[in-house]
Amino acid sequence: MAKIVYSMLTSLDGYIAGPDGDIGLPVPETELHQHFNDMMRQASAVLAGRRMYETMRFWDSPDRETGATEVERDFADAWRDTPKIVFSTTLRQVGSNARLVNGDAETAVRSLKTKTDGLVILGGADLAADLTRAGLIDEYRLYMHPVVLGGGKPYFQSGLSLALKPLGTESLPQGVTLLRYAPANQAA
Repeated sequence: MAKIVYSMLTSLDGYIAGPDGDIGLPVPETELHQHFNDMMRQASAVLAGRRMYETMRFWDSPDRETGATEVERDFADAWRDTPKIVFSTTLRQVGSNARLVNGDAETAVRSLKTKTDGLVILGGADLAADLTRAGLIDEYRLYMHPVVLGGGKPYFQSGLSLALKPLGTESLPQGVTLLRYAPANQAA
């Protein structure tokens, strides 16, 4: 059975994007980037809402690799190799190694969980909120950067109530702290 992990970079005040929609967080340097490369290589699939998918499409293009560092090229390869499921009611098509779901995300993810093994990375706050309400997320990974954005798009949507139990913390390069949680009602 798949393990759905909502994983996002976030500011100390809990935002994944600033007030203007810009990520506003430092670009990962080589050692931190390698952490994300390793996680992407372990993933059986990526789940993304439209905005997250459109942001990450940057990694689809081989043209993007001109001037890229080795760790960036490695991430691009891992991204392109990992199957993606994109949830959107406005997109009409997605790129290679991606499947578009225009319907009910909860039903699609429930089916995916039973038919897939391993780590499934979830990106995007709106999709994560829907899947949290449905009880489908197994783990929350917050990569806390030592930056305060002062507003913007929160990791957890406003109005979302959720009890969590800690799974662990890890100090990473660039002053980033990884916080890992599971839903408190989840069996061990």
